[in-house]
Amino acid sequence: MPNFPNFRSPAVLLAHAQHTMRFYHPRAIDPAGGLFHFFKDDGSIYDAQHRHLVSSTRFVFTYAMAYRHFHDPAYLEGARHAVRFLREAHRRSDGDGYAWMLDGRRVEDGTQHAYGQAFVLLAYAHATLAGVEEARPWIGETFELMERRFWDPQSGLYADEASADWSMLSSYRGQNANMHACEALLAAFQATSERRYLERAYTVAFNITQRQAQRCGGLIWEHYNEEWQPDWRFNFDDPENLFRPWGYQPGHFTEWAKLLLQLEKWGSSVLKEDLGWLLPTAERLFRVALEKGWDAEHGGLCYSLAPDLAICDWHKYFWVQAESAAAAAMLAQRTGNADYWDWYQRLWEYSWTHMVDHEHGAWFRILDRENRKLSDEKSPAGKVDYHTMGACYDIVKALAEGGHA
Repeated sequence: MPNFPNFRSPAVLLAHAQHTMRFYHPRAIDPAGGLFHFFKDDGSIYDAQHRHLVSSTRFVFTYAMAYRHFHDPAYLEGARHAVRFLREAHRRSDGDGYAWMLDGRRVEDGTQHAYGQAFVLLAYAHATLAGVEEARPWIGETFELMERRFWDPQSGLYADEASADWSMLSSYRGQNANMHACEALLAAFQATSERRYLERAYTVAFNITQRQAQRCGGLIWEHYNEEWQPDWRFNFDDPENLFRPWGYQPGHFTEWAKLLLQLEKWGSSVLKEDLGWLLPTAERLFRVALEKGWDAEHGGLCYSLAPDLAICDWHKYFWVQAESAAAAAMLAQRTGNADYWDWYQRLWEYSWTHMVDHEHGAWFRILDRENRKLSDEKSPAGKVDYHTMGACYDIVKALAEGGHA
């Protein structure tokens, strides 16, 4: 029996977050501006030029959270450094949008994505929470941009994608951008105490996990058409698409479980709407994810489920395990049900054995069903271990609320 640390110890979890952060800091800092985004397993940089909006924003989150927990001024400076690049390089000169991909400071892909702008909102909120006060007005600025360009009041959800000059709005609609918008809105509420962010988060959460779920067998399908009817064939031939994979996503079920619990906690004293559906929905989503998605033979939570809930993609992704562990801890703390702690332990033991790189730091990105690495690219665009460190901080918070800190 392997000798595992105590995964319910805040000290163990914070030490692991620090170990992960050391993989990125200081090697990720580009003195010329922004941060490097592409790392091999050993930390070597394999693309020093390209900058993806998702990595640029998630680095703000990881540095801001590290500063809040470890109080190292270098982390605060890292957060400021990341915010500066976001403003100076990704943001359009007229302020009307953010470039998706840069080659140096040249716009390589100027497509406007609600998913990316949700992370811009998240970045400014967390920078503000860390004390980067100049970011505070940019929370409202970004929210208003998303409202103007992506919000559809008829559906009560955000559209997904527009051309670089906003002349064309794609007919595709997706839950993923809305899920991360909900996450960012909750952070914006934390940073500002402005009720409008919590109200918008509630609307998005209800419409995805209740109304849309009713159209999809009670669960959250990823892809929809312009009328928000499920598109069961979208990316059927591209099931491993980085941001729009085909199938039900167990990892998104558990991410939603986490967000619904946060919405319940913060909304209980602020919102007038009915909150009674939040906990049962979180529990149901978590239960289906783990009961249908867990690999009983090789361990780990699989990537995708077909419409009949059979596993259709057996790959093990780092973020799926991390977010599910955080959801398990939060559900255990909220309900007192020990079954959630059992799942929590199982997820951590699997991740500690197969996903965590104990030598170099951070988590491997993707494994096959037998838990073998598919490449030596630990952190390509979009990763930066925002999920893994964020999960540790979420769990520490849940433990403190349960009197375990």
